[in-house]
This record gives sequence, C-alpha cells and structure tokens, in this order.
Amino acid sequence: MKLEFHGHDERYTVEQSLLNLFPGELPVYEPIAPGDESWAVISCREEEGRLLVTVDLRHHGEAAAAFHAAALSGTDYEREGQRRHAVGSCFFQAYRALTGNTPPWGMLTGVRPDKLVTQALSEGKTLDSARAMLEGEYFVTPERASLALETGAAAYEAAKGLGSRDIAVYIGIPFCPTRCAYCSFVSQSVEKSFALVEPYLDALAAEIEAGGRMVRETGLNVRCLYMGGGTPTTLTAPQLDRVLTAFEAAFGSALDSCEEITVEAGRPDTITAEKLAVLKAHGVHRVSVNPQTMEAHVLEAIGRRHSPGDIDRAMELVAAAGFRHVNMDLIAGLPEDTPEGFRRSLDRCLAFGTDNITVHTLALKKGSRILLEGLAIPGPEAVAEMLDCAGPALRRAGYGPYYLYRQKYMSGSFENTGWTRPGGACLYNIYIMSELCSILSLGAGGSTKMVDPTRRLIRRRFNPKYPKEYAERPGKALENQRDFAAFYEEMGR
Repeated sequence: MKLEFHGHDERYTVEQSLLNLFPGELPVYEPIAPGDESWAVISCREEEGRLLVTVDLRHHGEAAAAFHAAALSGTDYEREGQRRHAVGSCFFQAYRALTGNTPPWGMLTGVRPDKLVTQALSEGKTLDSARAMLEGEYFVTPERASLALETGAAAYEAAKGLGSRDIAVYIGIPFCPTRCAYCSFVSQSVEKSFALVEPYLDALAAEIEAGGRMVRETGLNVRCLYMGGGTPTTLTAPQLDRVLTAFEAAFGSALDSCEEITVEAGRPDTITAEKLAVLKAHGVHRVSVNPQTMEAHVLEAIGRRHSPGDIDRAMELVAAAGFRHVNMDLIAGLPEDTPEGFRRSLDRCLAFGTDNITVHTLALKKGSRILLEGLAIPGPEAVAEMLDCAGPALRRAGYGPYYLYRQKYMSGSFENTGWTRPGGACLYNIYIMSELCSILSLGAGGSTKMVDPTRRLIRRRFNPKYPKEYAERPGKALENQRDFAAFYEEMGR
C-alpha cells in the first residue's frame, strides 16, 4: 500500500497498523498516481493545543475517510505518545469505515495488550476505567477487554511480590527430536546435529558458572528458573543432571528466594521415567507436556513422530513422578485441524486434570514449513470458533486466564492465553510477558531483558543464535553479563 504523510512522520505507527489490519500489504513510499487501488494519505495539523488527524484510505477499489481530534498536553514525551495514538486511532477508524470489521484487539498492535491494564491499576485506576479505556480508546472488543482485565490484574498482583533486586533466569536448550511444521525457532534437530550437543553443554556450563557468580556478586535474588527450548528433555538424563547441578552450584545463595523451577518436557517422545526422576531430584516444581493437538492426523501433518497414545503414556509418567504443577499446550489453527478436532483435543487435555493449559493461536512464522510448503490451514473463522469454545470450556472446568500475549502473523489476529486453576499460575510466564522484572537468559538464542519498573526502562542483550556459533563465541555471553551487572549498578545509584 502506498503511504503519503502530511505534517508528520509517524512511519512506525502507520506501518504497524498497516501490517495488523491489512495482512500481506507492505508499505510503499512512492507518489500516489491516478488509478492506484491501494493507498492511504495521513495528514496532521496542530491548532491551539489540539492535534487534528485525517486519513483517506483506498483498498481494492473501496474508499473511506476518518477524522480524529486529540488534545496535546504534558511533556514532549507525553505529547509524542498522544500523537502516535491519534494517528493510529484515525487509521483504524478509516479501516473500520472501509471494511466494517473490528478486529478482536482493536487498534492494538503490540505483543502485550494487557500491559495497559496493569499500568492503569498501578496508577490507582479501577478495572472499570481500564475497561473503558480498552473499549473506548483502543476499540478492543468487550470479550477481549474482559480477558485483558483478568490477565492484567494477575500481573499487577504478581508485581507486588517482587523486590528491586529480584530477577528470573532462563536456560535455553535449542534441540528437538524433529522440527515441527509451524516452528521457526532457532532449534536443531538432534538427529541432524547430535555432535553439537556436548560442545553446546560445555559452553552452557561455563556461561551458567559465570552468570551465577555475577548474580551473587551483584546482590540479586533469583525468584524463578525456566528451562525451555527447543525441548530440554531431548537431553539425556545425565545431561539434564549436569545442567541443573551446574545451575545450583553457580547460583548458590541467590536461590534462597527461588519459588519456582519449570522445565519444558514438551515433546512426549522425549519423556522417560529416568529423566523425570532427575528433574524431581533437583526440585523442579513444574513440567510442561505440549501435545499441541490430540488428533493423530494433525500430529502427522505438523511433523510430530508420536501418537496421541504416546501423550497418554507421558502423562502417566508425569503423574507418577508427582510434580506439583503440570502444563499442557494446545495450538488453535494447525494444518488439517477443525473446530471439532480442536474441541476433542481440549476435552482430552481437561481429562488429565492438569492445573495449567495454554491455548496458543497459530502464528505463521517466516521460515516455518507451513509457509515454505504452503500447507493448508484453517481460516480465521474456524480459529475463532476454536478459541470461542476453549474459553467457556476451561472456565467450566475451574480455570481462569492469568497471562496472555500476541505474536505477529497470528491467525485471525487473536492471542495466546495461559489458563490456570487457583494456585497454579507460572510466575515466570507472568514476569516475562508483563515485563515485571529482569530475565537473565543463558544459552544460544538467549534474549536477556533488563527491567527497571520504576523508570519504565527496558534494555535487551542477545546471545549468539546458533549452538555452534554460541559455543565458539563465549565472549559475547560474558559481555552481556557485564552489561547486566552494570545495569543494576546504575539502578543503585
């Protein structure tokens, strides 16, 4: 779509709105010519402390226009935010006039729509005023506004229990038995990269040792550990023992306040009684078993080499091991799935009685086999039907939503939602999705996030992506840890 700006240069806001509302359209900065069928003209002017925005929009022969006026006040930073919101709001209103559609999350384009609720509550506002903001200022549908109110309130309560020196730790194991059709994560299939595992673990152990020393010397407290991937249980039992032993030895007294250790067991074809015994011996509180679907033909379509019966057997092993919390993941919108099949999968997961179920919406990620091979997937209406059955069914079974996030290129522009029974919330999921505290990420592809809630300041550092590169460049991870320590020294001043 050709974009033309007058009186402003809010490119980022308009581009994000374009990608959200018109999937597949890319911004083009060329003069609009007679006969062009896809363009937008966004104009701004200021008059007596007010910003006046107009948007003229044309798409596939249909045209619409919108006007929006907003007061500008406060600091330059605050006025900049007000300007961005006004431009995004006007673009959205033109889109709605053109199409008659209101996407579930309205004009919101970000990953964390419920942060608006958490922020409002921290400023002393009520849930009713937060709802009015979501529905009135951001055009969020009542159903999604209700969802955001619950998860945003959960984050607000979790934030109360965090001190200024509290952090979370993530350890990444970037290996899987095979690569799923929907996946674009930097993970290696062990059948193709078995030789990388031991060098990777050597490098990871060294980074864990250095990270633990840095955390103790900086006076930080680890509130939770999350080991993800990939699939951590792709490792052997001795390898899992090695990683967790290294973590305990390195972080030592910094773990005195650690409330939660979570390991993604993930793929049922990687779960054995021996591995679960190792996790239990190291005090792991929560494991995830992620079937994604319980339909055999859908498992085959996404490249999983296990059956629904394998999931049943894995859950029997997990139950016998006696973990305090168990999570299961499902994905709405997988190739070959239907609303009826998704409902059957959900019913089977509910029958296991786990206290956490996460319902993801398929995200069409670049580099995934779904896109590369053009696999057929359910349409947005079918995905909406899947999600619309999930919420009520989970609520009837005693679950409530406690965290959510969105991703780019999601089917139907929906969301991923974590559901829990009372007392089963995974703190790490809340911390990272609501950006409540710093996350020290160890391992290949690690994304360390340094968070100062008081100043609303967030900085990021990234480890090398690939296992081989990570093992060969240990200096980058150590540099990131130095920056992490310096961030807290700066906070202390």
